[in-house]
Amino acid sequence: MNLKEQVGYKAVEFVKDGMIVGLGTGSTVFYFIHAIAEKIKKGLNVKLVSTSLQSIELAKSLGLHVEDLENVSKIDLTVDGVDEIDKNFNAIKGGGAALFREKIVADISKHIVWIYDESKDVEQLGAFNLPVEILPFGHTHTIRKLACLGLNPILRYKDGKVLVTDNGNYIVDLNLNVGFDVYEVKEKLSTVVGVVEHGLFLNMCKHCIKGTKDGAIIIENNTI
Repeated sequence: MNLKEQVGYKAVEFVKDGMIVGLGTGSTVFYFIHAIAEKIKKGLNVKLVSTSLQSIELAKSLGLHVEDLENVSKIDLTVDGVDEIDKNFNAIKGGGAALFREKIVADISKHIVWIYDESKDVEQLGAFNLPVEILPFGHTHTIRKLACLGLNPILRYKDGKVLVTDNGNYIVDLNLNVGFDVYEVKEKLSTVVGVVEHGLFLNMCKHCIKGTKDGAIIIENNTI
């Protein structure tokens, strides 16, 4: 069992009967979705919502029903991955271009669990470029403003074309130095018209599950 599979299956231990569960996005959550599908087939009774079309398609391929987010009044638990995470439970997310929906789902979740392998564990954020979702309308001007703020934006492409998110927006990746001030960057981004959302997820998770060569480690965030 690889490290991603290890933590994906471990995360199912947090799922209880009757919950509304948020499905994250990415290669690690892939295993969580498979694990919860196995539990549901054995009788687990939960409702599912999702952070991306990709995860919806995966869930449906496994015979699962995914509720529209507008049809639920709460989310009890969301399990999602990270691209980087530091010792203060601050994370960069959005490598899979689902950061806006991931943040909406996280914001209305009672309990957030982040799952990742030990390579995502860092002393300081910044080796992974910070994804930012922007509106297509006037995007060249938005990118210019981000550049003027010293944020080094790079428009993301996929298969030779500008990547379009599930929301019909674009992604720019900010090439920042390791150890950048997360709160200063967050404040700068809030001043730019055209920015929809950023991939800074600051101290939002209650638990982390880190995959290591010695097994999955559950880490509790005692500050929230």
